[in-house]
Amino acid sequence: MSKPPSERIPTSAELLPIRDEESEPENSFPNGVDVEPFVNHETSGKDDVNTVIDVENIAEQNSGTLSASAGDVERTSEQIINGLVLPSVTKALAINGEQLSSMQLEDLVGMIKNAERNILVLNQARVHALEDIHKVLDEKETLQGEINILEMRLAEADARIKVASQGKIHVEFLESQLEMLRNELTDRGELELYENQKKFSNEEVLSTHDDHSLNKEVDSLRTENLALKNDIQALKSMISNVKNTDERMATLENECSFLGSSVKELESKLLVSQQDSSKISTLKVEYQELWEKVENLQQLFDTATKQADQATLVLQQNQDLRKKVDKLEKSLEEVNVLKVSSDKMQQYNELIEKKIKLLEERLQKSDQEIYSFVQLYQESLGAFQDTLNSLKEESKKRTSDALVDDMPREFWSRLLLTIDGWVLEKKISNSDAKLLRELVWKKDRCIRDAHIACKEKNEREVISTFLRLASSQASPGLYIVHIAAEMAPVAKVGGLGDVVTGLGKTLQKKGHLVEIILPKYDCMQYDGIYDLRALDVTVESYFDGKLFQNKIWVGTVEGLPVYFIEPHHPNKFFWRGQYYGEHDDFKRFSFFSRAALEFLLQAGKKPDIIHCHDWQTAFVAPLYWDLYAPKGLNSARICFTCHNFEYQGTASASELASCGLDAQELNRPDRMQDNTAHDSVNPVKGAIVFSNIVTTVSPTYAQEVRTAEGGKGLHSTLNSHSRKFMGILNGIDTDAWNPATDNFLKVQYSANDMQGKAENKAAMRRNLGLSSADDQRPLVGCITRLVPQKGVHLIKHAIYRTLEMGGQFVLLGSSPVPHIQREFEGIANQFQNHEHIRLILKYDESLSHAIYAASDMFIIPSIFEPCGLTQVCSKLQTSARAILLNNK
Repeated sequence: MSKPPSERIPTSAELLPIRDEESEPENSFPNGVDVEPFVNHETSGKDDVNTVIDVENIAEQNSGTLSASAGDVERTSEQIINGLVLPSVTKALAINGEQLSSMQLEDLVGMIKNAERNILVLNQARVHALEDIHKVLDEKETLQGEINILEMRLAEADARIKVASQGKIHVEFLESQLEMLRNELTDRGELELYENQKKFSNEEVLSTHDDHSLNKEVDSLRTENLALKNDIQALKSMISNVKNTDERMATLENECSFLGSSVKELESKLLVSQQDSSKISTLKVEYQELWEKVENLQQLFDTATKQADQATLVLQQNQDLRKKVDKLEKSLEEVNVLKVSSDKMQQYNELIEKKIKLLEERLQKSDQEIYSFVQLYQESLGAFQDTLNSLKEESKKRTSDALVDDMPREFWSRLLLTIDGWVLEKKISNSDAKLLRELVWKKDRCIRDAHIACKEKNEREVISTFLRLASSQASPGLYIVHIAAEMAPVAKVGGLGDVVTGLGKTLQKKGHLVEIILPKYDCMQYDGIYDLRALDVTVESYFDGKLFQNKIWVGTVEGLPVYFIEPHHPNKFFWRGQYYGEHDDFKRFSFFSRAALEFLLQAGKKPDIIHCHDWQTAFVAPLYWDLYAPKGLNSARICFTCHNFEYQGTASASELASCGLDAQELNRPDRMQDNTAHDSVNPVKGAIVFSNIVTTVSPTYAQEVRTAEGGKGLHSTLNSHSRKFMGILNGIDTDAWNPATDNFLKVQYSANDMQGKAENKAAMRRNLGLSSADDQRPLVGCITRLVPQKGVHLIKHAIYRTLEMGGQFVLLGSSPVPHIQREFEGIANQFQNHEHIRLILKYDESLSHAIYAASDMFIIPSIFEPCGLTQVCSKLQTSARAILLNNK
């Protein structure tokens, strides 16, 4: 017999704690179903037929009870499962403002994980309970079939008993006839007596044989009847077991009822915590305003201090005068006392008045001198500003005669790529290439005209023409190379891709030479790369003790020159169908980092700045200073930007040797050794130590990561290198995200003309197969990476809550975490053909623009955000009200 449901379902004591208080569960089902004993244990075996009827009634009653219990368990389990996501967060949020600032983030993450494990346990318990209920119902049907068979056997036994009774009556009749024959035999002769005795002896033998057979049959029927009674008794015991199962089901229902009440209490606490959170947000705004007022008051205080110092000097002078006046008054009193003559007294008074007037004139003269000095300083400052402006105008006038800016950025990027191709193919020298790059860099008119004039010439003539243009003019800007794992829109997973593209375009507009180096992924959006071609040269780089060839591709993305490195490695590092999430990511990106530096060395490039991003290219910093600066690639300074300290790429120290670094030398506390696991290396820590400057995505986040809570183990390292660490607020490319010029949108619109927004909303509904019956139905959008930091548990809740409140929900994003990806794939399959819900579990650049433009509301339920570009894009699109939780 299967294990009772109550023994397979964990009680509340086995669950991880998710609430502050516990109460004793009531012994009743949620809907008030009473469990009474159905089996009569005092049933006697006198009436077998009545016993069978009682068993039949018991089975019917148990069937109804089990059906009701199954429904109650299912409904109660759904309430518990649907309610356990919010209580886990309620625990973290139901804290006042002072406690919230000191709470450790690790506790909150742990509580969320506990809640998710509780959900899994309750799901398993629910499945087990339903399986046990089905097993009990199957056993009930089996028992009903056995009862029917026993009823048939009892009917057959009754028929046999009746036949045996008739045989017994027949025997008794024969015995009476035999007695009559004996009496007649006494009256007849001996012959007749002999014959009759012989006759009757034969009949008696026959009757005795018949009677013996009937007795055997009766005994067998009694034995069968006894066996049937035993079977019925066994059925009674089994029904008793069913009753015990019902009692266990009642216990389970009581536990479910208790959990349901706990969920309601936690929901009420959540409402209170949400109110407290709103108050805290208001207090934060007020605090910011007060801080600005304090700064203003500080400035006023400084000004007042200076004025007070000046007033102090005047006051001291006045005090000196006052002392002199007091002395004069005393002298006057002495004169009066001595009765000096009135003439002398008058002369003395006149002398005093003259002295006072002289002092006043001196004070007035000093004030005029001070005022004249201030006026002279202002005039000098104005003259300096006029001179500076005139110098700027002259500089612009001088450069405008030689520079042109009427060609698109793609033209200059293609020209740079052509020159780099000639260098790699050994057609021009590195020094000539440097001079030609400077001409392109300055957007010189002569090189533009030469390029246009050489369109019909062969390559040799073009090269000779370009070499004649080389000059020694100084470069007007910096030569910056970005080495990154992402770049929007061709290889984008998160905000890193947007920053690399937006920052590169902005620096290019300011006159700097910008180049990007990326891995050549097989899953890139190749339609966003213009003039993609492979150079007729390969670059060899060291890895795992061998030299591997790398094919170099060039192209332009958003007007920026981009180099794509395709490793010819047997492990096919970047032909995996995804950007991240592979078991050997440490090897993949350490290989790419060394290959990128090898390309710069062999191409003869001399960048001023090498900018690497996140842990994937953090290897560049130690590789540059330990291996490539000694080889001659030493013109650059290293800038490292960490966009999220949550991801640090730690791995075993032995794996560092694959890219040629000395693992034993670098696995030290002051180098790359991880601060929490001393047998591991941390690429982000190595980049912090070896870079010339380290940045992150906002000043506030820069302060947070220098604390134990926000630094994820690197706070001590950041504090040690605080002089070169700063936060620079992220921005977005306003040209790409401006709805008035966005080419991804069906209809452009602006804040002054919002009519196009409704048309974009209708177009997206048609494209995704959502219902357009109600134009006023709000559309909630969400574009994110599905990782725990982004609040995936709240996103799941928002999907069902939006549907419950009559809205539509669109999610765009994917997860590098396998179990989260599978979970959302299950939700996507559940709503595959739903008219109000759509989940697109990949990244699509054009669809992201459409969702921003069409959404009425945008959810960003992040546990924490270093900067957060999503709400900035939403704000720029004038399309949605972003709903933020714990946003930095």
